[in-house]
Amino acid sequence: MSVTNWIQKEIVLPQFSRGCHLVTSHILQEVPEIRDLQVGLLHVFMQHTSASLTLNENADPDVLVDMNMALNKLAPESWPYVHTCEGPDDMPAHVKSSLTDSSISIPIGSGRLLTGTWQGIYLCEHRNHGSRRHLVVTIQGQ
Repeated sequence: MSVTNWIQKEIVLPQFSRGCHLVTSHILQEVPEIRDLQVGLLHVFMQHTSASLTLNENADPDVLVDMNMALNKLAPESWPYVHTCEGPDDMPAHVKSSLTDSSISIPIGSGRLLTGTWQGIYLCEHRNHGSRRHLVVTIQGQ
């Protein structure tokens, strides 16, 4: 009978500007235990409500430009938001975070993430001046 291992870590990402930023390498660097698993699951949870995570294309940087443009069109700062005490970019950031997600799960196989050929993990920073972002990363597997 195989034993399932559980590992959980908090990762603090550097401060990023507004937009979508590839963070797959940051996560893999902090959780090298992934290499030891033949089968498992990676779960990444964002501990913030004005930034989010998404799994998307990592080959063409234009995708990130277009993602940011689309999110800004879907939740512009010009709307008459009621929650404005933290600045004009705060409430749109909360809306954008809800449109994307606060967590992602990716299968692990043979010591690597089983993402598609062109997939990467992105931090979507929705604030003009975001802070360092905290992630809780949990891996389980054998």
